[in-house]
Amino acid sequence: MLVQLAITDFAIIDSLSVSFSRGLNILSGETGAGKSIIINAVNLILGGRTSPDLIRTGADKAVVEALFQLPLQSPLSSFLRDMDIPFNGEVLIKRTISKQGKSRVWINGSLATLQMISKLGPHLISVSGQNEHQLLLKPDNHLFILDDFGGLTKDRLMLNELYRDYYSLKEKIERLKGRLKEEAERRELTQFQIKEIEEAKLVPGEDSRLEAEKSRLMNAERLIDIAFKGYQALYEKDESVLSILSILAKDMDKGGTIDPHLDHYKKQLESAQVQLEDLALELRDFYSHLKVDPRRLEEVEERLQLIRRLKKKYGSSIENILSFKEELSQKEYQLTQTKEELKRFKTQLEEKKQDLLNLATKLSLKRHEIAKEFEKKVEEELNLLDMAGTRFRIKFISNQSSSDNISADMIDSILTADGIDVLEFMISPNVGEDLRPMAKIASGGELSRIMLALKTILARSGLIETLVFDEIDSGIGGATAAVVGEKLRSLANYHQILGITHLPQIAKCGETHFLVEKKVSRGRTRAFITSLDRESRINEIARLLGGRVISEKTLAHAREMLSP
Repeated sequence: MLVQLAITDFAIIDSLSVSFSRGLNILSGETGAGKSIIINAVNLILGGRTSPDLIRTGADKAVVEALFQLPLQSPLSSFLRDMDIPFNGEVLIKRTISKQGKSRVWINGSLATLQMISKLGPHLISVSGQNEHQLLLKPDNHLFILDDFGGLTKDRLMLNELYRDYYSLKEKIERLKGRLKEEAERRELTQFQIKEIEEAKLVPGEDSRLEAEKSRLMNAERLIDIAFKGYQALYEKDESVLSILSILAKDMDKGGTIDPHLDHYKKQLESAQVQLEDLALELRDFYSHLKVDPRRLEEVEERLQLIRRLKKKYGSSIENILSFKEELSQKEYQLTQTKEELKRFKTQLEEKKQDLLNLATKLSLKRHEIAKEFEKKVEEELNLLDMAGTRFRIKFISNQSSSDNISADMIDSILTADGIDVLEFMISPNVGEDLRPMAKIASGGELSRIMLALKTILARSGLIETLVFDEIDSGIGGATAAVVGEKLRSLANYHQILGITHLPQIAKCGETHFLVEKKVSRGRTRAFITSLDRESRINEIARLLGGRVISEKTLAHAREMLSP
């Protein structure tokens, strides 16, 4: 609810602060006293247009502040959190207008944008008589009104959630398709690369071994010659190293009988003989097994060329090539998994599509069923509000003539988050006139009463916390005015109501009554607002009854009207 409204240097208001109560708050006063200025200030809180002309003469800026109280569980709490606005049960909106025409906005002390209050404001307060700020007049909201009347809001919210899930899944499928398309374009290359690497049957370290073998094969004749000469020098020649050592060993054996020290040298010599014999045999084995093999050399060279080619394409080493092949294999596996995931998602999508179709169809049927009852109730309320003969109809503008004919294949083209129905309220306030969209009704008085009728029917919905009725008494009087007053009082059981009126029949129904006056003070015209006590209220009701001259009879009538 709107707890407090503070206005500074706005039009003829220099400083005004008013605290509103729950229930029906009545504002009355002479024509031109400033009631419309207060409404204009409220509209600024809703994001209305500004102009430097609105600033009081002599002031630098105009300021409007509105304090609202909301339940902590209010749906608007999440809306505020999404805008990073702190919320503790109160919403304070402040807006300033500078002489340069610039406007600044704060919500709960945080600097905000005009767009933010334009979205938030209309959910806090609705001003009837100002078409651009009436949520209930926008065709986009008519579906919600009908759902609320028929108790279908929960069904619609379920549909909203299912719709979000459906299109979220659909987006996932499209992303997977895109990924698969990209992978498909590369898959032929990937498979070729995997095959090429696998067919090579690479072994880590193989290239080093092949390089060594290649070197041996290329120098085989020279190596054989070297090894053969070494063998001969050690073993086969008449004056081979081993034969010379054998003679020397015999001499040392003889010398050992003379000097035992030679036995030590003899042993070392014999050890050297054994080692040299082993070396000679190894050299013989080496050159006997080593062959000049041009064919093998060609095979080794071809193998090394293959490895070098693969290194150039896939990595600087065999280990890197094999690692690259593992990455490719993993991509192939992931591609297979993606295909399986896509298949699974498509199955889920078809299931959700059928669920959407079933729920949307049921919801559409219920809407058509309750539409007739809603039309009847609106016409009954309008009849009580001195609009007898008014016709009210709900025009369904669905993409499909009958929900029975809707197939799952058509659902993407006709379904929205709120179902398959598009509708608009149509009205003919005068007998013989064609039905027209409700938003195009010209008469302010008719429009206010139509809105009052709708809000009376939807009183328990709580869609909007605070309702402001301007021109609610336009074109009515007498018994009709009394009915309007009682309707406002009834509606105030569910909403905070601010009603501006010139009729005593409506004014008497208020729980709180404010008098708006225009006075000259210190050479300047100023607007004031006063909360009336009982006696002051009697005087104001009497003024509304009898004009400037108030008689005792008029006062008595006013007292009678205010009597319980």
